[in-house]
This record gives sequence, C-alpha cells and structure tokens, in this order.
Amino acid sequence: METSEKYQDQARMLANRVKKRFKHLYKRFTKQNLEVFRLYDWDIPEIRAVVDWYAGHLVVGEYSRKQSTPDWLPFMGKAVAQALDVPPANLHLKIRKAGVKDGARYHRINTKNQKIPMWERDLQFLVNPSDYVDTGLFSDHRETRMMVRQMARDKDFLNLYCYTGAFTCYAAKGGAASTLSVDRAETAITWVKENMTLNNLSAPCHTQIQMDTFAFLKKALRLKQRYDLAVVDPPSYSTTRMDNRHFDIAKDYPFLLNQVFKLMRPGGTVFFSTNHQNFSMAENQLDAADIQEITEQTIPEDYVSAKKQIHRCWRIIC
Repeated sequence: METSEKYQDQARMLANRVKKRFKHLYKRFTKQNLEVFRLYDWDIPEIRAVVDWYAGHLVVGEYSRKQSTPDWLPFMGKAVAQALDVPPANLHLKIRKAGVKDGARYHRINTKNQKIPMWERDLQFLVNPSDYVDTGLFSDHRETRMMVRQMARDKDFLNLYCYTGAFTCYAAKGGAASTLSVDRAETAITWVKENMTLNNLSAPCHTQIQMDTFAFLKKALRLKQRYDLAVVDPPSYSTTRMDNRHFDIAKDYPFLLNQVFKLMRPGGTVFFSTNHQNFSMAENQLDAADIQEITEQTIPEDYVSAKKQIHRCWRIIC
C-alpha cells in the first residue's frame, strides 16, 4: 500500500474512533462541567496517537519512534479536527518521546504564551495547549483530586512535585487549614499562583516554594514541619541541576516516601502516584502503618485502556 493511501486509511480510522468517543463522552462530561478529557490513546496498534479535548481545542500527540515521518502527525491531526469541527487555529500537535529526558514536562516547544481557563467541576485551571508537551492539567487524576478535596478540611496539606497546583486548588477548595506547594521549576510555581488566584483561593495560609524536593525535605525535617495530608506525584526520571543527581522513581521511591512520612503527623495520609509503566511497589521497604493501592478508583472512564494504565496510585496511612 502506498504511504498516502496508508495515511488516508489511518486518518479515517482515527477520525471515526474519535468522533464516536466524543459523542459517547461529551454530554455526560458537560453535565459534570468537565471541559478536559481524553478521546483516544493508541487504541489502534498502528495509530500511535493520543487525542485530548480542551473545550473546543484539540491536542493531538504522536508517540514517536525511529520510523516516524514528519507528515504523519499533521495528517492525523487534520482528520481529527475536521471530524469534530475544530478550526485549524485550535489544533495543537505534539511529539511525545519516550525515555529519561530531564524536565520533559517543562521543556518549551513553542512561545505563544497562551493560557486558557478550563473548567473541571467547580474549579478552573489555566492550560497552555501549545507551548509544552504537557498542557498544565493532567485530567487522569481528576478523581484523585476529588479524594484529596474530601479529606482536606482543617488539614495541613503538602503537594510535592506540584506542577501547576491542581491538587492544591482542590485541597484549598475543600477547606484545608494550609497548603504548601513545592516544585523546582519557576514556571510551575508561577502557574500555581495563577490557578489559585483564578479560583479566588489565594490567601496567606496557601504558600508555594520553588525548590528541589529532596532539598525541601531535608530543610522541612530540620525545621520540624508537619502535615496531615500530602500528594507525591514525581516524574519517572529527573536530574538535579545543582549537583547532577539522578532520580529514578523505580529505585528511589522508598527513600523519597520514607522522608515524606517523617513529615506526617500520626494517622496522616499520603497519596502517591506514578505513571512509570513498569513500577513495582515493595511495601516492606516503606515505614507506614497501612498501604493500599487505589488505582482502579482513581482512573476516570476516559482513561481506561486495555493497552496500558495511565497511572498507578496508592493511599498510605502513616
């Protein structure tokens, strides 16, 4: 089969799949005031794409490989946009590379500097659909965020690797006594502040720190800071710029979590999540009272896939 015919067949299959999925999800999610959701994630083996809906915008990504060609993704993106009547200006194409690249979530690929507010239930979050591989909101954790909100009242909440602060906004909305959001990227901390302001949640009790997580943990332990509720959602891999220290979640999670546990008050709860596809939890290496995997409860229906789990998640009682 000629390449052009092959692309046309794939584009037609992808467009039909996405249109059918959109019809299935849109009305129900609209009733829940959910403007961001997933429509496709490599469901057809030969179509290595991911498609996300952002209130009239489409973000279409390709899981790249050596055989990838530069015209495949635009071909697929155009077909999907036409199927959902999305104008070309609202179509955003991304190349998603596998591997241990440091700082992938912050790496800039464009400079449009366009942040658009999107609703998730009764909260809004600024998304940037074009400038980074990730947009600023991971909608696969919307159910986990609701769990945090339901537990947050009168709690001191810690959000490590906070990214743009969606968990923090949920905790603050749920009545947390205080929140602290920690991320090493200035871009992320600025974004947290913007999201808090957007939701009228800014207050002296809600603070942010730009710092490497391990440096923060060392300092917080020395200062005897304590928390009742925490979220730990680290990247699979990273490298600390200051001392070139490498972090690999598969190997380093026991030390990371055990340090976090030392900051928790007795009976405190830590939500730990990873999207590392081959992660294995050795519970006997963790100094916790109770460890429960809650992955099935935290994955929304638009992310249920026979091919892979978008994330895994645990609720840990200290």
